[in-house]
Amino acid sequence: MPVPPTQPEFEDCCGTGCDPCIFDIYEAALERYRVALAAWEERHRAMRRGDACEPRAKKPRRTRS
Repeated sequence: MPVPPTQPEFEDCCGTGCDPCIFDIYEAALERYRVALAAWEERHRAMRRGDACEPRAKKPRRTRS
């Protein structure tokens, strides 16, 4: 399961109008987290329904002759 980003404290911002601000970076990370979480949840729903692909069988090892 994806781990959400840690929200910065208000004191973490320097207040000088940086671009990007630490809060902009956090918002972008939060959006990536939401997308990853939705994908993770969909995969797990599919597994519960039985729609997920079965794991591939291992190929036999080649031996030297």
